[in-house]
Amino acid sequence: MDKKLIEQKIAVFLLGACIAITFFLLIAVIGHILQKGLGQISVEFLLEEPRDMGREGGIFPTIVGTIYLVVISLIISVPIGVLSAIYLTEYTRKGPILKAIRFATESLAGIPSIIFGLFGFTFFVIFLKLGWSVLSGSLTLAFMMLPTIVRASEEAIKSVPDAYRLGSFALGATKWQTIRKVVLPTALPGIITGIILGIGRAVGETAPVILTMGSALRIPWTIMQPARTMSVHLYILASEGISMEKAYGTATVLIIVVIFINFLANFVMRKMISV
Repeated sequence: MDKKLIEQKIAVFLLGACIAITFFLLIAVIGHILQKGLGQISVEFLLEEPRDMGREGGIFPTIVGTIYLVVISLIISVPIGVLSAIYLTEYTRKGPILKAIRFATESLAGIPSIIFGLFGFTFFVIFLKLGWSVLSGSLTLAFMMLPTIVRASEEAIKSVPDAYRLGSFALGATKWQTIRKVVLPTALPGIITGIILGIGRAVGETAPVILTMGSALRIPWTIMQPARTMSVHLYILASEGISMEKAYGTATVLIIVVIFINFLANFVMRKMISV
């Protein structure tokens, strides 16, 4: 048998094995959580407030706190991230400044989340005197989401063929009109992917949220009040041994929410591509 054919078969086998291992680990983790937590899911669990530090009752305040945190973080980070990506891809030239900006963005993506938490606690909570609040947590997570959104949006915009731009210019469109009506609609699926990755990071963070948003077990009526997200609630229930049953139930809701967001985003992207 030809040596190159043997190497190709070995490579295909190794790639298939890696995919199988990844899929198995994913199913094992999700299956374990769902097996332990689905029995806890009920209308009361989703709509009641927790009692006795979370041993009884539901998780409704944590659901509200998570929604507040994600929505406000997106409102802050998405415009900044997408506009930054547009500037880096469409308005800058290759040079030391562009390299420095990209190096800073990549370095920001690699900073541990606890460092962001310490920064948010020092700057937003103490220096700006915002206190432990939804706003402080949202600003901190917006900083964490920015590198992901910028890099994903930048790659999506760069993947748009130059022929689209040249055709738009040939029809008399300005650069901004070309970006707004040609480049961005074409790059939108990739941009949405970056936003989804940012949402996944925001939903799952605990350390920076505890340091900036607090862990108050009540419904936040304004963004200046402290609150608790589902991930923080899960961490506290499990780490302090309050109730592993409620912790598994919270984890199950969290997984279902993340899966739903991913399916919804994929559905929207397929519809956009098919239009």
